[in-house]
Amino acid sequence: MDFALSHLLNCQAELVFAIASTSNRLIALIMGFVIFASRVIKNKTMARRQRMAKTKGPKTMIDIKNHAKSQLEAGQLSLGVGLRQARTVDIGKAMKTAGFDWLFIDMEHNSMDIDIATQISVAAQDAGITPLVRVPGFEHYHATRVLDGGAQGIVVPHVDDAKTARQMVSNCFYPPVGHRSMTGALPQLDFQSHAIAEVAEAVNAATLLIVMVETPTGVENAEEIAAVPGIDGILIGTNDLCMEMGIPGQFSHPRVKEAYQKVIAACHKHGKHPGMGGVYDIATMQTYIDMGARFILSGSDFAYMMAGARDQAAKVRDLL
Repeated sequence: MDFALSHLLNCQAELVFAIASTSNRLIALIMGFVIFASRVIKNKTMARRQRMAKTKGPKTMIDIKNHAKSQLEAGQLSLGVGLRQARTVDIGKAMKTAGFDWLFIDMEHNSMDIDIATQISVAAQDAGITPLVRVPGFEHYHATRVLDGGAQGIVVPHVDDAKTARQMVSNCFYPPVGHRSMTGALPQLDFQSHAIAEVAEAVNAATLLIVMVETPTGVENAEEIAAVPGIDGILIGTNDLCMEMGIPGQFSHPRVKEAYQKVIAACHKHGKHPGMGGVYDIATMQTYIDMGARFILSGSDFAYMMAGARDQAAKVRDLL
């Protein structure tokens, strides 16, 4: 009897073990299937998201190219050409091909109106040459109208102190940098719509603000002007500076060299770009470039036209 009972218990144990083993294998099989199915679903979900991303296109930040500013930030010469005669939008492509980095669209010493200035600006940006406008005064609308119309930077003449420099920063930049009023679609953005905060940040970053020092007073205040946040550089108006110093046309005069040294030192101290205007003799240009000038007004369309025309006329005249 005991033997029979023991045998029965052993059989029951083996049966329980067999059932348990079968159950474990079944559980393992089920778990494996679940893992496999989850991986398939995950892979399909990722593939679907990738397809949707390709359909929608990548989300990109606003990227506005300002060639003149890029040249300066790279420590290279940034060469500009003054526009006095040009009135058609193809001047941007022509001067880009000639090797210049920016257009100096002069609305101080020029009869050009704002409509032509902004049309040239829009075409210039597409050509890869930066359109900068020299405004005729400190009023905010002189700068904001051309910036709204396509200019990528402003050159401000006759800046003698930091107060005026701060005013121009306020005029030319959106908050929080300045107080420029926000408008609708901008040509600098190809008239695409973006979040206003992104537009303000991108346009501020791509706008070049250069102030001109053209008097002994401005030179004396160069360091406090250069210290103003928001300005990118100081352009020395050498011609007017010489006039104010009582040494007209003497661009290599020791006093002028001293002025360049002072302005360039102030720019370097405060991380701004020193510039040279009004000097077109190559030897003298070399002197001030060696001293550190990098934002270079290299000449004007009128001067180039006259030089080329005069040279050709003289050569042809000598043929007879």
